[in-house]
Amino acid sequence: MHKKVLFSLSFLLISLTINAQKPQKLTSNQIYEKIQKLNFLGSALYIAAHPDDENTRLISYLSNHENARTAYLSLTRGDGGQNLIGPEMRELLGVIRTQELLAARGVDGGEQRFSRANDFGYSKHPDETLEIWNKDKVLADVVWAIRTFKPDVIINRFNHRTPGSTHGHHTSSAMLSVEAFDLAADKTKYPEQLQYTSTWQPNRLFFNTSWWFYGSEEAFEKADKRKMLNFDIGTYYPLKGLSNNEVAAIASSQHLCQGFGRLTTRGSQTEYVEFLKGNFPKDKKDIFSGINTTWNRIEGGGEIGAILYKIEGNFDFVNPSKHLPELLQAYKMVRQLKDSHWRAIKTKELNEIIKACAGLYIEASAVSSSATPSSTIDVDFEVLNRSAISMELSSITILPEGKNIKKELDLAPNSKQNFKNKINIGKDVSYSSPYWLNTPWDLGMYKVNDQKLIGNPESPRPIQIQYNLIIEDQPIAYTIPVVHRYAKSDVGEIYEPFEVLPKVTTKLNDKVLIFATTEAQKISVEVRAGETNIKGKVSLQAPKGWKVSPTAVDFSIAQKGDIQFVDFMVTPTQNESEGALKAIVTVDGKTYDKELIEINYNHIPKQSVLLPSQAKVVRLNIEKNGKRIGYIQGSGDAIPENLQQIGYEVTELNVNEINGNLNQFDAVVIGIRAYNTNKELQFKQKYLLEYVKNGGNLIVQYNTNRGVDVQAPYELQLSRDRVTDEHSRVTLLAKEHSILNYPNKISEADFEGWVQERGLYFPNKWSAEYTPILSMHDKGEPARDGSLLVAKYGKGNYIYTGLSFFRELPAGVPGAYKLFANLLSVKENSVDEN
Repeated sequence: MHKKVLFSLSFLLISLTINAQKPQKLTSNQIYEKIQKLNFLGSALYIAAHPDDENTRLISYLSNHENARTAYLSLTRGDGGQNLIGPEMRELLGVIRTQELLAARGVDGGEQRFSRANDFGYSKHPDETLEIWNKDKVLADVVWAIRTFKPDVIINRFNHRTPGSTHGHHTSSAMLSVEAFDLAADKTKYPEQLQYTSTWQPNRLFFNTSWWFYGSEEAFEKADKRKMLNFDIGTYYPLKGLSNNEVAAIASSQHLCQGFGRLTTRGSQTEYVEFLKGNFPKDKKDIFSGINTTWNRIEGGGEIGAILYKIEGNFDFVNPSKHLPELLQAYKMVRQLKDSHWRAIKTKELNEIIKACAGLYIEASAVSSSATPSSTIDVDFEVLNRSAISMELSSITILPEGKNIKKELDLAPNSKQNFKNKINIGKDVSYSSPYWLNTPWDLGMYKVNDQKLIGNPESPRPIQIQYNLIIEDQPIAYTIPVVHRYAKSDVGEIYEPFEVLPKVTTKLNDKVLIFATTEAQKISVEVRAGETNIKGKVSLQAPKGWKVSPTAVDFSIAQKGDIQFVDFMVTPTQNESEGALKAIVTVDGKTYDKELIEINYNHIPKQSVLLPSQAKVVRLNIEKNGKRIGYIQGSGDAIPENLQQIGYEVTELNVNEINGNLNQFDAVVIGIRAYNTNKELQFKQKYLLEYVKNGGNLIVQYNTNRGVDVQAPYELQLSRDRVTDEHSRVTLLAKEHSILNYPNKISEADFEGWVQERGLYFPNKWSAEYTPILSMHDKGEPARDGSLLVAKYGKGNYIYTGLSFFRELPAGVPGAYKLFANLLSVKENSVDEN
């Protein structure tokens, strides 16, 4: 037994990111690659605006060919995008896209950072972007990223010199990067950050250019390239059995909710970066040229390098554990470095390499996937040393509680140690939920008050275990999150995050409740128990003038995870009004007002999100004609549920089953991007047009204009025209048309309160058979008249609209409901000639 070493609070904590998936078990090849990275002391920061903006080819090249520490700073989490794999939108979509970015970095070897900027949707100019974002705060976040990551090289995805030529978020990301390049070194700028980090001046700044930014490959061929560097990013990695562009394609394909699944490619491919600021590299083939990226870069690093370069040069792929004595020697020396930045980075890297070379397996698995504050959870521990080196488990420390539990276990080679312990969940432990969603946010910014959290991709795991080991007399600690590991007979082993959740959560299934009359509606509240034997009262808090009966209802749930439904009758106001209906639970004098939303897809770890348990309620004087609606989903939206809210019977149609059976419907609606996402639709178009010809009413919602034919009955050309300002004035072009009069009178006032945008991908050319109904435009642009077009075809009506109903109806916008009801009713009141 080795002599015992007391672990103090000064013991260096090393956190290994597992993302609550199966722990990473490195092969000899992967260990060697990590040693190569260990021996490169250079960093690169790639900056853009959204998930999927990043150039994974270049990130992978820098990380895997140059072996540089590489990170992607995405200013937003992509909350304003669209979701091709499910119903989640806005902040929930941002949660998914955050995890997809982490998955991409897990493939290409990069790290991931963010700012607090909220993706509010498409923006045509950086002036608008930086007005809606808080420019100073986002700039501060870019400075913070530079100061904490300390890159030698910064690369912008977009051109800061061409405002208005692309997405305003894109240009803004580059503009802020250019400004932050100098500010990061100025101690008078954002001095509050300096209690946690230090100033930093990167060596050089680049723009990741290509022919696309020049308009054509021919124009790029003629461009002045004296300030450009270029690299062949098609390099092949024998240790991976993959070329760099294959790795990049696999990384990009993690962005599934945006439809980025793609084929892998191979072979030589040239990437260009244009020099913008700093010191121009001497070697135009090496982005780090002239920067010392060896261990000699830091004081005391030369002796460490002498040990580690020798390991790299003589690495034993058959028996990596033979390098453990030298790795432990280097580890001890690294921990004594004066340079705190590189000390932390290289200690973490060495820690992981030592663990892998020793075949060390550690795990802490809770018997349940969640617990509540002030509760106790049983945890199964496993630790296994699969090398011949001397190793001992001294103790474990429960974090954040800080409780230390002595173990004093010799870890004999390949002799598994299992033990159980109860863990107390402190009453003040934070709930498991994305930290940027814990405080109410606004259109342009998330609010994060803890400076140390800003930029992190995820919230810290609520309960972590620090394994305090002694390896060859050297104390080393490994900190891992508690997980929940179990098996399903038809799946196999499953790892899930262990979460800390409230004792009770509630849910209002419909996030928008439309009251088309003054009649009371039954509203059910789903109450879910976070622990056993929960009792309390549920109440609904309604807007002024609305009535709820009864005022409160008792509930009692015996089993954790079980649910109970509690019913209320809600009576709206006589006149039109809107507000929030909030579910509140009281248990033992404490109130709970959160809804638990679980996001579970195969390609990302399961996510638990806590949001206010509420729904928007709208008292709407709306008329409608017809009742039965057929709906063909495209990339996914909530419009069928929204239409049911106002009394329509909606049948979702399977494209493969469409034939001549559509006459039963008063209208058929085609969901967003249906022609983009469902190629079978083109073979069913004849039945849809036959339905219209026989008197049906067909409403086609927007499709992107890339290689798609919506097969309209008359000439119709889609474009990229869009109106992003949701407040832009709408002019009624066809004031006498039935769409604006029947059964609801539509005025310009009905376009007030729209969210995120007016619409997108409007047609810009159409034949004379179509009647344009509305006109609108963004500031400084010509009128766009293609947002809503209607044409008589046979006895029925063909309607094409790029208006963003898929955003407005779920947001409960009254005017959008009235207009959509009119579209559905055209069949009952044929198109008027203007």
